[in-house]
Amino acid sequence: MFFDRASNALGHGVGAVLVSPERDHYPVIAKLNFYYTNNVAEYEACVMGLQEAIERKIHVLEVYGDSALVIYQLQGEWETRDSKLIRYHKYVSKLIENFDTICFTHLPREENQMADALAMLAAMFKVCTDVKIQPIMTNLRECPAHCFSVEEEVDGKSWYHDIVHYLKFQQYPKQSSENDKKTIRRLAMNFFLDRDILYKRSRDLVLLRCVDSTEARRIVEEVHEKICGAHASGHMLARQVMRAGYY
Repeated sequence: MFFDRASNALGHGVGAVLVSPERDHYPVIAKLNFYYTNNVAEYEACVMGLQEAIERKIHVLEVYGDSALVIYQLQGEWETRDSKLIRYHKYVSKLIENFDTICFTHLPREENQMADALAMLAAMFKVCTDVKIQPIMTNLRECPAHCFSVEEEVDGKSWYHDIVHYLKFQQYPKQSSENDKKTIRRLAMNFFLDRDILYKRSRDLVLLRCVDSTEARRIVEEVHEKICGAHASGHMLARQVMRAGYY
């Protein structure tokens, strides 16, 4: 079980997720509509996750959280002095009796992303009563959707050939429909032609140079082969290439 809390200008939320040995995920979230401290919110998230585990009749549980205070207090390594937290600690101790085996482990915040995202989700919208939401299905996409895929022209021309031709000669491809012509005119408004070099106007007014597949492959190879120099880290070098204006 992973748990966390989150807060922003829209509200405060807590989230927990149960992960089975088969890697099935069972999320649960709640919005806090009362005054609380950060540590109280962390305990609320932990309690919510434990209650969900009890309802699912789970008897062996590993609990992970990024709150050092809550984890180490529940481990018995830190003393609980705050009067509000003492009551939470006692309540969690009673919940623990429902498990045959349970352990608490502290982990870095960056390794608690799902619980953090669930808590943030709860904090970002307002609800008046209990709201039941169907489980969120998260899939991994290995390739872009068809409408966003860019393939090479079967005639060997670059993807921006028609735009360049229109900007140069104000002419459309043969057999173009009225809708095709309208689309080309709309697209051409976002491009700038300097001699034979086409640039795309970005939102911050930076001109991005348009390249075909051959030139794009050459640029990527040069970057990876460090022809551009190794004075910067790989991440910074990639950013510099993007800022250089290739599209």
